[in-house]
Amino acid sequence: MAKDYYATLGVRRDASQDEIKKAYRRLARELHPDVNPDPQTQERFKEITQAYEVLSDPQKRQMHDLGGDPFGGGGAGAAGFGQGFPFSDIMDAFFGTASASRGPRSRARRGRNATIRVELDLAESGFGTTRELVVDTAVLCEVCQGSGAAAGTHPDTCDMCHGRGEVSQVTRSFLGQVMTSRPCPQCGGYGSVIRHPCQECSGDGRVRTRRTIKVRIPAGVEDGTHIQLAGEGEIGPGGGPPGDLFLEIVERPHAIFERRGDDLHCTVQIPMTAAALGTSLSMETLDGTEEIDVRPGTQSGQVIPLYGRGVQRLNETGRGDLLIHVNVETPLKLDAQQEELLRELSRLRNEERPPGKFTPGQQGFFSRLKDAFNGR
Repeated sequence: MAKDYYATLGVRRDASQDEIKKAYRRLARELHPDVNPDPQTQERFKEITQAYEVLSDPQKRQMHDLGGDPFGGGGAGAAGFGQGFPFSDIMDAFFGTASASRGPRSRARRGRNATIRVELDLAESGFGTTRELVVDTAVLCEVCQGSGAAAGTHPDTCDMCHGRGEVSQVTRSFLGQVMTSRPCPQCGGYGSVIRHPCQECSGDGRVRTRRTIKVRIPAGVEDGTHIQLAGEGEIGPGGGPPGDLFLEIVERPHAIFERRGDDLHCTVQIPMTAAALGTSLSMETLDGTEEIDVRPGTQSGQVIPLYGRGVQRLNETGRGDLLIHVNVETPLKLDAQQEELLRELSRLRNEERPPGKFTPGQQGFFSRLKDAFNGR
């Protein structure tokens, strides 16, 4: 009585090739001799392998459905593997990778990403700007439109692999006669050969050129920020999709302001008389000229804040602050009249021999930690 290979694999008679393959993989993982060396299990493994060999081949499957003998007497399948059984399906049963590499691969591949350094002033990075950038990159060849073939020609089907992109070799192993596949050495796995390459791109499907693109730099970027421009990179070989273009922001140092996140910092030096009596200063900020009010009695090290005068927050509303650090200058040289005036002021304030206020010095972290353990 003829074998029912559908029952052997546990699939319906109208099962698709994908369902047949999945059923075989599942059984092969359970019954493979390396997993179950039992003789009965090995015989069962040969049966499912023979069934898969028949049902995975359209011609043999049709012959089986008509009641014929797919092996013409059964000699080829007696050892458990027919002539040229695809060994990659067994490997795929365990690793799940062989079937993905079958068939010709496309000549079109994604292009590489590119990175451009963009230098900005503080105002440009803080408030945003628009730049026109010149980019040297690969673009689609207009002569062959990415095919790589000369005008009026097209890639020919490879006569070694007949368009499959791979060649097979039958060998013998402990499993019997098996077939292994590898990329075709003549076409490189593409399944076709360009016999007449395009003279413009030499068969690559792309050419290098210089182009200008206009990009918008958002407000709030800072030194080291990367901006991704999707699809603005190089066109891929064979007319493949382009990669991305990344802009690396480089912020030039400012003559007055130091940026710390969204805040700006600067230092102003004023005489001690101005600090004592108070004054006003004109200062150029990123928003124009600002009048700075220095209150009487301002001490060295004090900070005068200008809220909302920093840079724009990236992808948010609002701005940082401008923080002005005050440094009070003590005069180094005095003439006789100035010295006499200061001495008179010192007498009036009873500061000729000030007692002074001594405070403990700043301790480092390890000194404080040592004192804590010593109970001080």
